[in-house]
Amino acid sequence: MLFLTIILSIYFTTISLLVYGFSKIKSFNSVGLTPKTAFTIVVPFRNEAENLPILLESLSKLNYPMDLIKMILVDDNSDFRFQTADFRFQIKTIDNIRISNSPKKDAITTTIPFVKTSWIITTDADCVVSENWLLTLDNYIQTHKVSMIAGAVAYSGSNSFLHHFQQLDLASLQGATIGSFGIGKGFMCNGANLAYTKSLFQELNGFEGNDTIASGDDVFLLQKAIAKFPDKVHYLKSENTIVTTKPLDDWKSLFYQRVRWASKTTSYQSNFGKIVGLIVFGGNISLWFVAYGLLFGIGNYFLLCFLLLAKLIIDFILIHQTNQFLKTKTQSFLISSLLYPFFSVSVALYSLTGKYEWKGRKF
Repeated sequence: MLFLTIILSIYFTTISLLVYGFSKIKSFNSVGLTPKTAFTIVVPFRNEAENLPILLESLSKLNYPMDLIKMILVDDNSDFRFQTADFRFQIKTIDNIRISNSPKKDAITTTIPFVKTSWIITTDADCVVSENWLLTLDNYIQTHKVSMIAGAVAYSGSNSFLHHFQQLDLASLQGATIGSFGIGKGFMCNGANLAYTKSLFQELNGFEGNDTIASGDDVFLLQKAIAKFPDKVHYLKSENTIVTTKPLDDWKSLFYQRVRWASKTTSYQSNFGKIVGLIVFGGNISLWFVAYGLLFGIGNYFLLCFLLLAKLIIDFILIHQTNQFLKTKTQSFLISSLLYPFFSVSVALYSLTGKYEWKGRKF
């Protein structure tokens, strides 16, 4: 019982620190400056004929000079060739050159010789951007000395429990991301909304050192950047730059996606990131024992209820404040919170030894 109390106390303190860090990052929504920054938007894709037109349509509505926008689509061996229609900005489609175990890292590396702008932005084929996405990024770049900018991602799904569960999970990750930047310990980001200079990518030697890991094109690059240029890596907390994406429609795909995300944790360069990962794992597995004690009357009933309630409260605070920023709803929280520790621990344990499938490939 003492061990559970210690683990969950550490968990509570850590999440409280991230909640505090979240509040330290001030919102930035300025769009008043004349646009100056030229961007190349890089989108790796595989069999995304259904989603790409939606992304391109949202990009065509950007409130930004089209002569400052270039786009490179990187086809990672799709079954059918995607044909782009005429758009107001320049679009180039190239084939991915596979040299590592990570298709997405290879795709981004393949684009570098074709990038003629100072800034690169990566996003995913199943995303939608807001009209002031680039304008806000440009205004931030003009007013800050920065070489990498991480941004927010939210799900746009249906009213199903599966989609609510995913949104709560993503909100916890986004909240932890923003909170970690707020306390000066940034260690996570999302490649669906990540901007950096071409020169930074080249100075870091791209993904060298972690190209044997299938995922992590975003996190590993961020951690390398923070290790070398900590003052030039920022989080942009702006409603204007939130990118929305689709949640998955079945539990098996969700499980494999989370396994893919979790598989990179042990290779983090950030010690803080590793420690937070262990603390979250400890907090979730401890809840197994709390639930077991409550169900079978083992241990101090009131203490177990207090520990359960404390975890639920601090998780709710982090997730709710993140959802308020993301303009998404905190729904199905209680049942998701009771299910999540079992889901999360299963993902973490499976990621250590298990294989998974993604985009029709086995890893």
